[in-house]
Amino acid sequence: MPVVSTNQIELAYDEVGDQGAPAILLVMGLGTQMTAWSEEFCRSLAGRGFRVLRFDNRDVGLSSKIETAKPVAIAAAFASLMTGKPVEAPYTLDDMAADTVGLMDGLGLRQVHLVGASMGGMIAQIIAAKHADRVSSLTSIMSSSGAPGLPQAKPEAISALLAPRPASEDREQAIDHGVKVYRVIGSPGFPTSDADLRVRIGRAVDRSYYPAGVGRQFVAVLAGGSRVELLKRIVAPTLVIHGADDPLVPVEAGIDTARHIPDAALKVIPGMGHDLAAGLVPILVDAIAAHCQAVAHVR
Repeated sequence: MPVVSTNQIELAYDEVGDQGAPAILLVMGLGTQMTAWSEEFCRSLAGRGFRVLRFDNRDVGLSSKIETAKPVAIAAAFASLMTGKPVEAPYTLDDMAADTVGLMDGLGLRQVHLVGASMGGMIAQIIAAKHADRVSSLTSIMSSSGAPGLPQAKPEAISALLAPRPASEDREQAIDHGVKVYRVIGSPGFPTSDADLRVRIGRAVDRSYYPAGVGRQFVAVLAGGSRVELLKRIVAPTLVIHGADDPLVPVEAGIDTARHIPDAALKVIPGMGHDLAAGLVPILVDAIAAHCQAVAHVR
């Protein structure tokens, strides 16, 4: 697996498509490896005329783990958030945005079509606002503006996300846990069979299983606060995609994100929850490719 060194860490990445084609850079969400951007998804986008790159964020997958950080206390972070106090985090979403820009620098990518999912959407929003010259277009999927007062996740979704993860040596329990989480947050209109889900999660567990990194990323999200003012600075053509049935980041968060980004387009997908189910791949590829191609045509 190739890596790029940046910000004193290494980021693992891979790519598909013509190296001379316009680049789409995929930024994944909380505690999730780059392989959640499925090979079918990446190959389909490449088939539309793009160089498609995906990577593991810090603290997940095959990228560097921030093992020198102090242990995080998620309950205390939540308490600080609820009382309006600053949330202490080992690193921030801005640090992760800097990682992404550093990856671009290391690969010689002057400008990319940036696509982020969930936490990855938050990271992509920050880059589009603070590094406008590096972003040809932005696609923010099942993400949020972080504005206070937005509807909260359903209790069962929060419970599933915060449930203790099994010990790393117990593969079957780790898979069982992943299945339970996806059964709560997944897309009711695009169901995945238990067999397929276990295979997909098993591959992720075998590739890398690192619960400590999930906790640190989660606290970084809690510490992120509102990005409303940043969103108003985004000039890249923007597409916001959200599931109508997302129990973790309710659809109102996507609507609010689009509302604050000048001239953003909004696509709400009925039956989509908080995942990238196989049945969603053709819909997402069509929407993202059309958005990126329209920008390329204008420019």
